[in-house]
This record gives sequence, structure tokens and C-alpha cells, in this order.
Amino acid sequence: MRLAYVTSDEKGLTDRVLGEAAGLIVQSGLHPVGVVQTNVERPQRFHCDMDLHILPGGPVINITQDLGANARGCRLDAGALENAVAAVSTRLAAGADLLILNKFGKHEAEGRGFRPVIAEALERGLPVILGVNALNLAAFHDFAGDLGEVLPADPTPIVDWCLRLWAEAA
Repeated sequence: MRLAYVTSDEKGLTDRVLGEAAGLIVQSGLHPVGVVQTNVERPQRFHCDMDLHILPGGPVINITQDLGANARGCRLDAGALENAVAAVSTRLAAGADLLILNKFGKHEAEGRGFRPVIAEALERGLPVILGVNALNLAAFHDFAGDLGEVLPADPTPIVDWCLRLWAEAA
């Protein structure tokens, strides 16, 4: 199994690193599918908005519900997330070299969200790179067992990992 994950305690770092790595992977000539996230700060709001960029080339899907200025609870728009899942699933079926997903989150921990897409990519023998935060690390390890390889939160080793696996497969 070719599964790697990136984790960081620094807010937003995993999203930024995976976004940069995805761009470098495309420049290297590989064809990734998946999503990377950008967080958009909103004045006078406790939380930022979350935009998922569907790889490669878009569209961008906002997965945040607007619950008001003082909302502190979960603002994930599950319907928008499922639209992103469907878009990535369609692109995976059309052909890809690897799967990049910004987050193995609560939905994936519960068996929903991108989890079927992750399983499909792994069944096809594609490398899979995931962002995993501390809250979902135990659930990720339950899912992956000892098969997940941790990579530093740095684009260069992530790209190197992808290129090494691709060269081994060639």
C-alpha cells in the first residue's frame, strides 16, 4: 500500500504544504486528483471559510455554512463536501497518477466523506497523500493500520516521495 500522511500542530500549515506540493507535483508531469484547501479569513468571524480546490484545475467548492458571526461549532456544509467527493471520484475514475486530500477528517473517521475515494485509489495501487490533524490521528491509524507513512510538513519530501514511488512503478 502506498499511503502517506502529513500532520502539523501549526494551524493551516498542512493545507498550505499540501497545496504547494500539489502544484509542484503537477509541474513534475504527474497527474494528481483530489482536493487542497484554502482557508479564507472573514472579518468579525470566529472561524474562517474553507474552500476546496478540486485537483487538477478546479472548480473551487466552499464547504462552509454561514452560521453567523459568533458561531463556534462545526460549520461544515456536508452537502458541499459530498459534491467535492463526487467530483474527485469522477476524476479518479477518468485516470490519475495519485490522490491528494487535504484532510482525513471527522467524516472519514466515521466511514463517510472521502473514505471510499481513498479506498478506491489504494485498490488501484495509486499513491495517496492525506492531511491528518491530531483530533483524527487515532481514527486514521485505525483505518490505515501500520501502512501509513508519515511525511514532514514540507512540500519537497512530499514531492520526492511521489516521484520515487512513480519511478519504482515504471
